[in-house]
Amino acid sequence: MQDFELLHPPSLWYNLQLFWQFEDINVLWVLIGSILLGMSASVIGAFAFLRRRSLIGDALAHAALPGVMMAFILFQTREPLVIFSGALVSSFLGFFIIDWLPKNTKIKPDAALAITLSFFFALGLMLLSYIQGLNIDNKSGLDKLLFGQAAAMTSSDITLLGYVAVFTLLCVALFFNKLRLIAFNASYARTLGVSVKFYEILLALLIVMTVVVGLQLVGVVLMAAVLLTPIAAARFWSFNLNSLLALSAFIGALSALISTQISYLAPAMPTGPWMVVSLSVLFILSLLFAPQKGLLKRYLQLRTLRHKVAKENILRTLYKLLERRDFKQHDFNLAEIQSLRNIDTHKLKTWLQRLCKEKLIESSSKGFRLTERGLKHATALTRRHRLWESYLNQQAALTPEQAHLQAERIEHILTASQEQQLAEELAYIEMDPHGNPIPKAEESAKNNDAHRQKLNRAGDSNV
Repeated sequence: MQDFELLHPPSLWYNLQLFWQFEDINVLWVLIGSILLGMSASVIGAFAFLRRRSLIGDALAHAALPGVMMAFILFQTREPLVIFSGALVSSFLGFFIIDWLPKNTKIKPDAALAITLSFFFALGLMLLSYIQGLNIDNKSGLDKLLFGQAAAMTSSDITLLGYVAVFTLLCVALFFNKLRLIAFNASYARTLGVSVKFYEILLALLIVMTVVVGLQLVGVVLMAAVLLTPIAAARFWSFNLNSLLALSAFIGALSALISTQISYLAPAMPTGPWMVVSLSVLFILSLLFAPQKGLLKRYLQLRTLRHKVAKENILRTLYKLLERRDFKQHDFNLAEIQSLRNIDTHKLKTWLQRLCKEKLIESSSKGFRLTERGLKHATALTRRHRLWESYLNQQAALTPEQAHLQAERIEHILTASQEQQLAEELAYIEMDPHGNPIPKAEESAKNNDAHRQKLNRAGDSNV
């Protein structure tokens, strides 16, 4: 962060302008490489995520390390194609072991993945240490594959990355329907005659190739985040697979752009780790603020439901008090309400005030009364509550007390069609398990008229 503090606003703006002018060709290479990797890794990682094999990318990235080292030892060159070939062979060997162990031994898939990852990574570190002791000129920089070094990328690296990215996206587009089917239901795909094994190998090949070309940019340790974080963030925004893939690619590309700019403005900050940090920030923003599945949305929905339940419980309590007095007395004080509903006085006053604002109840000098609209709502609630109590008592053999506890929750979410279905199944029963009358739907209006007449007779003496 000290690098950022040293950049005063004019200098920061000037450097941003220089960044977008691409006067430094290395900046352009890094940006193109980061975006290509972000998009291709996000798309192919989505299928691994949907198949619940999220950590396969992490394991294959670690498995690539000894292949890189062996290729360097054998050919003593860091040509991208040589390094890529060695990493590809090593990663595929790792994939074969991960796939073979659970099928032929008692080892679970997660244990097989952990064993393979640890073994290949340890082997790669051992070979790296061995290389450091060799008298080879171009051995420096191999350790950067652990965390990536985007600044060291050359045009050859970008060309190879571009070919792999285009090949990956092209394969996804060509075999999209089959990959989608296998991702969600491989067993069903087999019944349709789909060669599941072929597409599993193809998917593994694409993941391996993407992981290998990303080592130079992101590194072995952080590659899994580039594969999985974009789709994890996209899941909060959409349920459609096409939209998920598009959003994943966009999030991957956006994180690449952000990380490249940060690395340019503060050269001490590496692109790869900042790409992962950017992805994590985008994931957290999605987790919090996504309009359908974000935590903020869920919190607001839960709060709305709690408010609804609290207000409806008070309405039904007022109905029960009114019912006990044969609808003749309709003003009830706090103590009377609390005799049936155990609720804190301060909270009760708050909910009563809100119900008054919604014109569901009216306040008077003697307490509170249901309005015509409030009685209609309370009658419907009571009907749903007692119907559900009766249903549970008859069909589930619950005691009246057990049925009451269940109905306390269900009454708030039952729909009109469900209410009608309950009434039909119960043959329009008239009494609940406690011996209380179940309000009839067609009598709700009559009850409202009778209640309104009682309100008029009471006059202003109760106000």
